[in-house]
Amino acid sequence: MYIIRRWWERYALTLVLVSLSFGTAWAIRHTQGAIVLEVYQMLTRPFQSNPSQVLHLHDARIQELETRVAELETQNQQLEELLGYVNKSYKKIGSSQAAIAAPVIGRSADQWWQQITLGRGSQAGIQVGNIVTAPGGLVGRVTSVAPHTSRVLLISDPSSQLGVTISRSRFMGFLRGQSANYAVMQFFDKVPDVRLGDMVVTSPYSQIFPAGIPVGRVESINLQKSPAPEAVITLSAPMSYIEWVVVSTK
Repeated sequence: MYIIRRWWERYALTLVLVSLSFGTAWAIRHTQGAIVLEVYQMLTRPFQSNPSQVLHLHDARIQELETRVAELETQNQQLEELLGYVNKSYKKIGSSQAAIAAPVIGRSADQWWQQITLGRGSQAGIQVGNIVTAPGGLVGRVTSVAPHTSRVLLISDPSSQLGVTISRSRFMGFLRGQSANYAVMQFFDKVPDVRLGDMVVTSPYSQIFPAGIPVGRVESINLQKSPAPEAVITLSAPMSYIEWVVVSTK
């Protein structure tokens, strides 16, 4: 009995450690290391970033970059269209007009259809009275100028009136804005020759705008209107979402 006790006291620790080692190895084998992985993750979690948070930040960054690329592609397409419009409409041999492309940088919500602010001014050669157009047709005219900005009165403003002509029949009248993407043309003649879909351009008798600039298309006609017949004109320039314009100078 004494010998057994002496042997136990001498080898008990070694026997326990060996048993624990075999038990741990057996558990790791049958659980395929899941226990060790859980223990490792539990011990190292305070020192690691939240994986879901990192993933969300990564996805947000990718979405931001994709949005920036899409916006740059859209702007590039708009500038290409504007350049083609300028070359077609203004860059003519012997022309007395010069074209200045300008971005729209300001537009208040309560005056959305009345005026816009351009990102170019007197230092670029813009002056009060210059005519402003965009792909589609007439936009308005410059009413005030600062060194780096200028303000444009839109033809959709009710206070803006201009002489216009039915392109097909040459019947004339004047156009007034309606604070929307359309305007009203009041004819000078009692029985004008006008049809739905007729194109409307600036009048050759206008003292403010050059003749022949596209303005819009006839949407509806009221020949019984008093004191003169009227037609609703859908403006051809996209007044509601203009981002770039062309200012013509003489």
